[in-house]
Amino acid sequence: MTAIQIAPDPTPLTAAGSPAFRATVVNGSPSTGSRTATVARVAAEALPDATTIHLCDLSAEALLGRTVDATVDDALSAIRGAEVLVVATPIYRATYTALTKSIFDLLPQGALEGSVVVPVATGATSEHALAIDHGLRPLFASLGAWATPAGVFAGHADFDDDGLPLARLVDAIEHAIDQATSFVQARKDQP
Repeated sequence: MTAIQIAPDPTPLTAAGSPAFRATVVNGSPSTGSRTATVARVAAEALPDATTIHLCDLSAEALLGRTVDATVDDALSAIRGAEVLVVATPIYRATYTALTKSIFDLLPQGALEGSVVVPVATGATSEHALAIDHGLRPLFASLGAWATPAGVFAGHADFDDDGLPLARLVDAIEHAIDQATSFVQARKDQP
C-alpha cells in the first residue's frame, strides 16, 4: 500500500453531478489494517479523487523534522491544499496519536485557513469520543481550519465481527462529509 496517492486536480463534476473538491484523507493510525484505517477508507470512498495519506508509511525522521523527505513534503502539500480534510485517528490515553500530531506540527500557523476538517476518531470506549472536542478541534483551530459540527467517533460496537463498518458508521461519516462539502460549496457560491 502506498503512503500517499496524489490524485488529479478534481475540478470536474462527480458521477452524481455534484462538484468535486480538493480533498485529503489522513489516516493517523500506526497501522494500515486498523479500524481507523477502515474509517479512513470509507471517507476516501465518499470523496471522489481524494488524496489518501497513511502516516505510518511516511518517514519517521522526516515527521519529526530531523530530515527532509519528498513523500512527507507531498503529504504536507496535500494537507495544505485540501478544501475538505478528513483526519482519522485512534484515541490513546484520551488524545490523538503522536503520529497524527507529528504531521500537523510541521505546518506553520494558519496553514489550514480556508480548510474544512472532518474529525474522525476510533477508540475502545465511548468516553474516548471526548477527544474530538477536547483534542482534535483545538488542533485544527490552531492551524486556522474550521471543523464540521458533526465529528465521528467509532467504537468496537460500530464494526462487525470481520472488522467492517456497520451502516450507521458509514452514514455518520458520509453525513459529516456532506456538512464539509456543503460549507465549501456555499463559500464558493458567495460573490
